[in-house]
Amino acid sequence: MKTNIHCIAFIGLVLLGSAAHAGESLPVVTVKPHAVDLTFPAEAVVEAIQQTTVGAQLPGRVLEVKADAGQTVKKGEVLMRIDAREAAEAARAAEAQYANAKVNYERTKSLVAQKFMSAAALDKAKADFDAASANRSAAGASQSHATILAPITGVVARRHAELGDMAMPGAPLFTIYQPGGLRVTASIPQYRLSEMRGVRTARIEFPELGKWIESTAVQLLPTADVGTHVSQVRVTLPIFPEATPGMFARVHFVTGRSEKLTVPAAAVLRRGEVAAVYVQSADERLSLRQLRLGDAVGQGEIEVLAGLAAGDRVVTDPVKAAITLKGVGEKAQPDRR
Repeated sequence: MKTNIHCIAFIGLVLLGSAAHAGESLPVVTVKPHAVDLTFPAEAVVEAIQQTTVGAQLPGRVLEVKADAGQTVKKGEVLMRIDAREAAEAARAAEAQYANAKVNYERTKSLVAQKFMSAAALDKAKADFDAASANRSAAGASQSHATILAPITGVVARRHAELGDMAMPGAPLFTIYQPGGLRVTASIPQYRLSEMRGVRTARIEFPELGKWIESTAVQLLPTADVGTHVSQVRVTLPIFPEATPGMFARVHFVTGRSEKLTVPAAAVLRRGEVAAVYVQSADERLSLRQLRLGDAVGQGEIEVLAGLAAGDRVVTDPVKAAITLKGVGEKAQPDRR
């Protein structure tokens, strides 16, 4: 009911929209059919081409945090320190076992040389020594895992642990990505795959930012999801500092070209389901004309299905046109086109 009221009120504006003389020049564009790209949109998400998740390799409480989300880090830089007292004690025990096995091996080797022990005893002492040496190296490596280092140079996208948390093996601690390499991944249904075979270019729209980015690299992955039956398409994102992994985007894949009559999106007035534009005649008289619109084409253009003809002059600033009409104050005449 509310939509119907808006439509009736807006149609009233169309009928009352004046064919009045403009008191000042208005920005206008002459519409005519022209070649535009045929596209179909697909919702997508920004991803990092190179991204890594740093996890804990030993249990322990987080003692020190030296990096946070949004911070740029270099490869090898310390990100976090974990309490490694248990690992340190295990390393000491492994060191003691190694020293004992080494002494026993040297003693056995000397006794075998003097024919006081058999060769089998020497083999066992050598095996014990090798095992103790391996345990010593493993314990030392585990102790070094208490210091978490950045594996790549990049930006910390997320920190998964706080000071005092208990880190467990396999649990993520940081997510790091390289900002210089981003892509946009879209999901394409099966019935669109035939159109995607020849697609080489696409335009990436960021609705919340009001920005469009041109891309010339489109890669259709040769697999489909068994549950949703959609295929992934990766679109290279040129350097765009405002983009971050996880951001929503809309990809417009270019499938061909066609002649269409379009109007600037900024020139369109909308009330509910009704759309209209201000049209200026040759003698600079203004009228508000209702349109039937199609899909968006290009950047900031909308296809016109009915309501305009080639050569019509459309005011691109509807607010300024409305102020001009109100200022003129002449009696409105309906637009009968």
